[in-house]
Formats: sequence, C-alpha cells, structure tokens
Amino acid sequence: MKKKKLVSLTLAAACLVGTAIAQDSDHHHGRIRHVLLISVDGMHAVDFANCANGISTVNNGAPYCPALAALGKTGINYVAASTSKPSDSFPGLTAIVTGGSPALTGVYYDVAYSRNLDGPKVQTGNGNGPGPCSAGAKPTGFTTEYEEGIDIKQALVNGGAPGASLTDGGVASIDPNKLPQDPANGCNPVYPWQFVRTNSIFTVIHQAGGVTAWSDKHPAYSSVSAPIGPSALDDFYAPEINSNVVPLPMVTTPTGINCATVPDPNSDLTAWTNSFQNIQCYDQLKVNAVLNWIDGKTHLGTGTLRGTPNIFGMNFQALSVGQKLIEASDSTTGGYLDAQATPSAALLTEFQFVDDSIAAFVSELKKKGLYDSTLIVITAKHGQSPIDPSRYVPQTRAGIGTSPATLLATAGFIPDSESPLGNGIGPTEDDVSLLWLKNSSETNDAVAILENNPGPSGIALGQIYYGPSLAINYNDPTVDPRTPDIIVTPNVGVTYSGSSAKQAEHGGFAHDDTNVIMLLSNPGFHADTVRASVGTVQVAPTILQALGIDPSALNAVRVEGTRVLPAVQLQGNH
Repeated sequence: MKKKKLVSLTLAAACLVGTAIAQDSDHHHGRIRHVLLISVDGMHAVDFANCANGISTVNNGAPYCPALAALGKTGINYVAASTSKPSDSFPGLTAIVTGGSPALTGVYYDVAYSRNLDGPKVQTGNGNGPGPCSAGAKPTGFTTEYEEGIDIKQALVNGGAPGASLTDGGVASIDPNKLPQDPANGCNPVYPWQFVRTNSIFTVIHQAGGVTAWSDKHPAYSSVSAPIGPSALDDFYAPEINSNVVPLPMVTTPTGINCATVPDPNSDLTAWTNSFQNIQCYDQLKVNAVLNWIDGKTHLGTGTLRGTPNIFGMNFQALSVGQKLIEASDSTTGGYLDAQATPSAALLTEFQFVDDSIAAFVSELKKKGLYDSTLIVITAKHGQSPIDPSRYVPQTRAGIGTSPATLLATAGFIPDSESPLGNGIGPTEDDVSLLWLKNSSETNDAVAILENNPGPSGIALGQIYYGPSLAINYNDPTVDPRTPDIIVTPNVGVTYSGSSAKQAEHGGFAHDDTNVIMLLSNPGFHADTVRASVGTVQVAPTILQALGIDPSALNAVRVEGTRVLPAVQLQGNH
C-alpha cells in the first residue's frame, strides 16, 4: 500500500480568524453574537421526530419535548446527520468542536492506543499503566486514557482538585502523572488538549476576542481547548460523572427532584450513571452552569465573565443513561419498547428532564434579551444501538463466542496494555472493536484468525476494516501512530459486553450509533428539513460563520474540506 504522509498543521491560525467578535449591542437586528451548543448524548434523529410530534401511546399523544418542538418551529432540522466514526464520546465531541475526522484529530476513543507514546508514570484510576518512558528513546507504544481514570481522585465529584468545593471539577482535577508520556518531549505528560492534533472553535473564537465556556462529564474533556489549552476557555466546568453519588445542596431539577438528599439511595452509588434519578442531579450541575453563563457569571455563579459567552454549552448524559440502563437495585429497565423508538417509562422521564432544562435556557436567554442574537445548536456526540430491544446481543454475557481482541490476544498479536487477558484497562471494545497490533506487518495474519474463527461468534464479525478498506477514511497505520490496524464492526445489536446493567451501547458505525439529532434554531430562521447527508463535523465551521469568523481558521476546513451546513441563512454575518 502506498504510504501517505501525515499533514503538517500550523497551529497559529489567528491570522485566518478574520472579523473579530463584534462588541456592540446584542439588540442589533440580524446578528448572531452567541452560540449555545448542546450535545444531548445518545439522542437520535428519530427521537426528535417522536418527542416533538408526539406518539399516540406516550404522554397521551402530546409532544413530550415541547421546548424542542418550539425550537423546531424556527429551526433547521438535519434528519440525516451522522456522528464521527467511531461514535464514542471523545471522537464525537472532538468532531463537533474541531470539524475534523479521527484521521486529522488522532482521536479514536477515550481509551485508545498510540504507538509513539509511553504509558503514564503511575497507574490510572481505571488500571492503565504504569509504563516505562526514557526521554529521547524509541517509544514502546501504550494505551492512552482520557476519561475519569486521569482524575486526581475520580471518586470525588470535583475530581480531587486541590482546594476545590464539592462539585468544582475542572482542569485542576487532572493528575499529570496519570497521563501518557511523550519520549520525544522529555517524557512530559500529554494533556488532553495536546493529544488532539488540530484546533477547535473555542481556540479560534478566543483568538478573535470572544468569550468561551464549556461544561462536560470529565475534566479530560478540557480537550475542547486544543491546541493551546485552558487559556482558550474563559470558563470550564467538568464535575466527574463517574464519581461517588453524594447529596448536592441547593440543587433541584426542573422536573422537581430535590438533590439535597440522594434521590435514589438504593442504587449503586459508585457512579451517577447507575440511576435514572441520580443522573438528573448530576446533569443539573451543568445546567446551572449554563444558566450562570447566560447571566454573564462563572459556572458556580461566584464570579463574572466579560459578558455572556460567544460560544458556550454542555453535554447531557441523562438521555444516554435512560437508553442504556437496567437498574440493578429494582431491575427497572430503560431504553425503547420497539424499533420505532417508543420510549420506556424510565427513558421518557429523561427526555422530559432534558427538555425542561432546554426550556430554562430559552427562558433565561429571553429574560436577558439575548434570544434573538443566539444561535442554538442541538446535536449529539453519539447515538445508541440498538433502538430495537429485541436486537440486543451482549456477546460475552450471553456466552456466544469470543471478542476479536480476545481471539487475537490469545494468539499473541495484541500489545500488553490492550490485552483483555492482562490486568490493565483492556481493549477498546463496545459495539465496535478497535485493534492495534504489536506489529502492523502481521495484520493479514490477524485478520485470518478472525475470519477463520466465526463459530457462534460469527454474528459479532459483521464487517472487518483493514488495509485499503481502512485507509479510505483513515491514515495508514504504518504512518500514523494513532490509527488502528483493524476495525471490527459487529452485526447490529451485538456488543462485546459482559455487563448485566446495559441494553445498548455506542461506539460503532451502525445507523442507530450515528444518526443523531441536529437542530439549528434562531428566531430569524424559517422551519426547514434537510434530508441531505451531513455530519456533526460541519457544526464547527457553521458556528464560526454564524459569528462572522472565517471558517478556514479551522485546520479541518483547510485540510479535510469540512463545509458549512447547507440551508443555514445567517443574514448580517457575511
């Protein structure tokens, strides 16, 4: 195979920023000055259709997302929008804020592998590492982790940030000793924003003089400030989602849950994602941060910004939990009832919580006189598969075969830090299997093992990408140290999971994984439905255009040709 050279990117894109963020009144007609970016993780395009229009068997037939339905009346609805592939949260978020594919950004999963990095100095909270590193020496290659395991203390909502209040997680929560080490840079830690190989809208907007703020589920997602780091964010808030559940004084959800006491104390309290109710309390922390930002305050409301941010937003986790969870304490099952995405009772409450929260954002924007000058973008980092509950096959739990990583690890092809047979964090397998080999030259031999061992696990080998079929959309693994040697996408509904608490997963390439909501709304828009295929990568240049900034300030626009979304009419911004 002909090897392709990796594109060398300039990170000094300030010269391409173009028009600086205008500082005159928000009441200037026809001018977008703020973008509220919301990722409702897991929300499919069909979910928006159902909840905005109503289903006869749910909520007495009335729409169960009235706030979203109202935004749709002055919104452009892209019904064929696709996430990144893989559809994991880390590449999904990175695609939205950079406009780049994994080939450009180097981000494939929150737990992945890099051939040119070494392991962390100390073991992460999830068991990754430690790994040796010698400055200037040839790298050993190691699993990379950018999730809760790199927190100082992942059991704490604040991630263990020194001197932080109960929920105040952020960049200070990251333990540099738990980050991958770069032997080519003196074995210095590779921070999340350094791991992403391109620039983001937060950096570009900051360089144009704008105010920037973001809230997400892990301190690791400070990656949105790539490549320059936290200085590109006027405010960042990341209470740890996989921390122990604790009472949250003075926190109440719009659905009426008082979080001053744990609402679901009989659930597994080792993570907020283990309960349909507790997750709403967690998300409410970020909702409150967004409301404070609308008011020009910092995330906890204890300080002030230079005004309402020009780009700000958050991710919702509640819907994803509602789609996946089988709650162990009382066997309550979320998810859908059928293939047309009729929500279960538990999932319905998560839709209602998200919608009520969005209603609160709209109300506060109107109260502050900012609604007309704000573009609201609602999309998702990933979907969830399968929608149809009858299609879910947890391969390991069901005992119907061996996962691809286990097959290849048994044959000696998988690096130790990626091996499911060791004591480390293990392979990258959800409803996709990303496989990095000890030696890329052995790819054909590894694929032969997969193809020659179908047996009862044949359903788990839906499609295998390697060689030319992989190189079409990704870089050559022998050139790019981040590219997997093999990607296995199983048949729809199959996950490489032994969990008894899940009934869906994401990460893969299936329609239910990737076809997500994408709604752009502003009072100056006329309702429109776009059926052309688009990608969440197009959100980033569209946001820049909306704010009057040249989209080509993004490396992804110049290198990969990422285009502004079609049908967006933003008068006064050209």
